Amino acid sequence: MRTRRGLSYPRGAAVNACDTAAGKRTATTSYKRGKPDFAAGDYLVRRKKNRLISNQKTGETDLFDSLPDDLVISILCKLSSSASCPSDFINVLLTCKRLNGLGLHSQVLSKASPKTFAVKAKNWSDSAHRFLKLFADAGNVEACYTLGMIRFYCLQNRGSGASLMAKAAISSYAPALYSLAVIQFNGSGGSKSDKDLRAGVALCARAAFLGHIDALRELGHCLQDGYGVRQNVTEGRRFLVQANARELAAVLSRPRSGLPTRTWFSWNPHAHPNHRHPTGNGHSGCPLLSDFGCNVPAPESHPASRFMTEWFAIRGGSSGSGLRLCSHTGCGRSETRKHEFRRCSVCGAVNYCSRACQALDWKLRHKEECAPVERWVDEDGEGGADGDDGGVDGDGDDVMIES
Repeated sequence: MRTRRGLSYPRGAAVNACDTAAGKRTATTSYKRGKPDFAAGDYLVRRKKNRLISNQKTGETDLFDSLPDDLVISILCKLSSSASCPSDFINVLLTCKRLNGLGLHSQVLSKASPKTFAVKAKNWSDSAHRFLKLFADAGNVEACYTLGMIRFYCLQNRGSGASLMAKAAISSYAPALYSLAVIQFNGSGGSKSDKDLRAGVALCARAAFLGHIDALRELGHCLQDGYGVRQNVTEGRRFLVQANARELAAVLSRPRSGLPTRTWFSWNPHAHPNHRHPTGNGHSGCPLLSDFGCNVPAPESHPASRFMTEWFAIRGGSSGSGLRLCSHTGCGRSETRKHEFRRCSVCGAVNYCSRACQALDWKLRHKEECAPVERWVDEDGEGGADGDDGGVDGDGDDVMIES
């Protein structure tokens, strides 16, 4: 090949240049047609193998990638069941992509402890709602019950909240069974005619069979008063004794009760000025442990109850106009309609969602504060209503009547 100056390229160089150009055109055409470049792929594979070999020689191999998924899931299950706060679990999810994927496995979420998803009311948001819903969708009964209570009482989503509590109750979760019993007793979410006392007693009996202390106490009062079931004072007293025994056992088994054991059994028969003595008919009922002079600490409330208490405290202590909260500080339930809860018939200053809450608040606080009045008036200027009695007088407690 000649140039303008009359010189020519060497024949060998010209052939090599033509072959190179042809190779580039072929590669470009193959790339445009979607054909893979096997030479480039082989080069990347060799480069990756060489890097792995060099890492093995220097001792920098990441052994975590070689662990099977089953073993990692088992470790994460142990972590979620023993976490003391949500951040302990979330920090692990943020470590790497693999832990994030395996940490959201249904088996890990279903075994999480209540402290893992314990969200405070002041930090409630849509993201916190979705975070709690992850555990509920995975079948975690604690999360189903907690989210159900929040939706039913705080977010006022009655249908969704009741269905989540029913999902937990199907799995024989005693607090969910008892909460559904309270809803049936009060007709919560509906009108007064929606009360179903027999269904409430049946749910309460199932929760009592599982050892729920409040359900045992509620069932005992129902039997003593003939409320939703045929009256049986002896059997009701037996359930109340069993509730007291389980309450004491729960306190004794608590590792950090904050009270010396000797002070629990310090006998003080005149501890409360309103202490009532057995009546003349011989049916004195079953006094609570405080009536025997045992200074038993208050039982620890459920995380759902603590959330509801904080939720309504932030909003001024009420869930709406004219709606009251249960006076027992460890409950947190709110009325879903006016005059749903029953008042103390002696002073009319307190109201309760259930007999169990009334009995607990009586021994912890109200026994020293209750003072009889001639006539109490409600917020609307009306006198005390004369609904069905539903009284609770078995423990030396003041009677509750319908508002």
